[in-house]
Parts: sequence; C-alpha cells; structure tokens
Amino acid sequence: MSLDKQEVLKSKAREVVGNLIYNVIARQMTALEALKLFPKSVEDDSIKVAWHALVHFEADEDLQSKDKLYYEQQFLYLELIAKILAQGKNMPQNMLDEYIKYHGEIVLPKKNSVFDKLKNLFRFID
Repeated sequence: MSLDKQEVLKSKAREVVGNLIYNVIARQMTALEALKLFPKSVEDDSIKVAWHALVHFEADEDLQSKDKLYYEQQFLYLELIAKILAQGKNMPQNMLDEYIKYHGEIVLPKKNSVFDKLKNLFRFID
C-alpha cells in the first residue's frame, strides 16, 4: 500500500475515533462500547493515545465519582483528543511525547480472526 493511501486510512481512522470519543463524552455510548468499535490494527500513535486515555476513563469510574476534579480533567482531555482526531489530524507531537513518557508503548488490539484467537489462547498455555 502506498504511503498516501496509508495516510488517508489513518486520517479516516482518526475521524472514527474522534467521533467515538464525542459519543462517549455526550453519553450516547459507554467508553467500553466505544473501545469495542475502535479501528483494529491501525498503527497510529494518535489512535493509540486515544485508546489508552479511553481505557483509563473507563477504568477510573469509581475514582471519578469520588473526585469531581479528576473527572473534569479526564473529560476535558478526552474532549481535546476528540476535537483533534475528529478532524482527521494527528495529535501534536508534544502530547504524544508526554503520553509515551508516562505510559510507554501502547498496543492496540488486533483483528479478531480465528488465528488471532487461537494465538491468544496458546499464549497462556505455555
């Protein structure tokens, strides 16, 4: 696949992710529902950061209910990510650098083919 086609696909995937996050912050879907709809096997740092931020948003539900400031900060961060990605844009490098600095390499889920499911199963058997 040519570089131009890859960039177009990444841009479209970013738009999808941005709109998914908008749906979460508008409470039209849960973070878990959005995570299930994330584009699979897309190698894009912006999408990886968005995935990780949404995973944290989902996982921190208890903390959010106890600490409204924490919830507001997460909400505003997701809103910023959604605004950038819904336009198909890459997140600014300083945001990517800061995220990776604190969280390391982020891995997205892969496609769920039969082979992938078997591979994941056998990973635990070894």
